[in-house]
Parts: sequence; structure tokens; C-alpha cells
Amino acid sequence: MSIVDVSPEVSIAYETFGDPGDPPVLLVMGFGAQLLAWHEDFCRMLADRGRHVIRYDNRDCGLSTRFDEHPVDMGEFIAVVSSGDIPAAQRMVPYRLLDMAGDGLGLLTALGIERAHVVGASMGGMIAQTMALSAPARVLTLTSMMSSTGESEYGRPSEEAQAVLFSPRPADREGYVAAAERELVWASRRYGDAAALRELAAAGYDRAYYPEGIGRQLGAMILSGSRADALRELRVPTLVIHGLDDTLIDPGGGKRTADLVPGAELLLVPDMGHDRPRELWPTLIDAVVAHTN
Repeated sequence: MSIVDVSPEVSIAYETFGDPGDPPVLLVMGFGAQLLAWHEDFCRMLADRGRHVIRYDNRDCGLSTRFDEHPVDMGEFIAVVSSGDIPAAQRMVPYRLLDMAGDGLGLLTALGIERAHVVGASMGGMIAQTMALSAPARVLTLTSMMSSTGESEYGRPSEEAQAVLFSPRPADREGYVAAAERELVWASRRYGDAAALRELAAAGYDRAYYPEGIGRQLGAMILSGSRADALRELRVPTLVIHGLDDTLIDPGGGKRTADLVPGAELLLVPDMGHDRPRELWPTLIDAVVAHTN
């Protein structure tokens, strides 16, 4: 694991897999999740298929830069947004998805990579879309996985999934790890794995427990608004992947993304929720490799 400055304000923690001479694939993770959520075995399998794989921590997560000088209480932020006081909400949050997209592009620059295939999951899909929209010359292909367009009427969570998302986990390690099982609510119904969720939670807790960044990342997502009009003009080759079991961002989010982007390919995956079950890795990796040829 390495850390590099991508701008005067932000340093990004990252890891690479495979031959740097192979086509680069930048993996962008989602809301509150460290680079560990791109499982090491998944990254190695993709690298073994002839890709130079890069996974990294978004700002305010893992070992990347933290914006402690801008505290945001997630409950308070949601209440302000729900009240309709958007200017007040905007003052609470110090960055947007465009800034997070700049971090990813800055990482590529720091690594000497001019253009890359960009794969984003969940919030990472939103960041990846923003990379392609803001710097299309640097994105060879876009893969938007289990994500949406920023339009509130598409990709809505179920009430149960939303309740889990906004319920803070206990701060102690044992309670935090046990609470990871709540995420089964949006996992694959067939392949959901409580043990794997606990294992990831334990690894993340030990590496860089940092719940304070969640409110700022949530704010960045909400306040960045809809990308619909811009996606209609996107000319980057795009693959959209969505699990049919997803209850956190329902499959309508993926379908809408594919409908908007000209020429986009849509892959709806049976038995996949808002997760990447090991059993489905061959399907996902085959799709990414084919798209990045």
C-alpha cells in the first residue's frame, strides 16, 4: 500500500496489482467503504486477465486524507436536506462528487497514467461517471456498477435498506463487526454471506476505523445532483452492471443509466444484490475484461 499527493489538499492511499504495462483499470469504491471492499482476490483475478489494477481509498475513508476540520453530523444533514434548506446543506459539506472524481484522476496523473478504464461501484459508480463527464479524454471506458444517475426517482432504496444504511454501527470492534450482518438486507439472496461481511468489517476496523467521514461523503452524493443531462451527451464507451437483487440502489438506477448514455451496454445480473459475491466474480470479471479490450 502506498500514499501519494494528488492535489495540494488531498493524499490518496492505493494499491496496484499486475503488470504496469497492461491496460490500466481504476477501481472506485463506494460510500464509506475502503479499498478493501474491492477484494484482493478479485483484483488479482482481474490482473491475471491482463489488466493493471488500481484500487484506492476515497477521501474521508481508509488511509486517504480526512476532512476533520469540516465535521458533518449525518442525522443533522439529512434533517436539513429534508427541510428543503439546500443552501444550509451546501454550507455543511466541503466537497462534491466532482472533487472526488478529481482525486481519482489525480491518482492516475501521479502514477503517470494518461488514460485508464474506470470501474466504479455504488457511490464509486457516481464518481466514475463524473470522471468520464469531466475528463472524457482520460477515460478509455466507463463501467458503472450498482449505481445510478443522481435523479432521486431512480434507484431508490427499500425502506429496510435505507434504515440500515443510516443506522450507525457500534463504535467498539466487537459490536461493529457483528453489525455488519445487517448488510444482508441488500446482499444477494442466494449468495449473501454473513461471515464475509464480518471479515470485511473486521479488516476495515483494524486498518482505519473512521466513521466521521460518512456524513461528508453522503453530502457530496446528495448535493451533486442529477447527471442525467450530461450523461445524455457522454461519448465514452459505457457498460452498466446491476444486480437484480439490489435493494439499496434498485435496478432501476442501472437501467436509467444505460438508457441515458448513448450506446451503453446493460448487464443485469441474477442473484447479485448490492454486493459482489465470490460466486459471481467470473461473470463480473468476464464482463469488465470484454468491455476493456
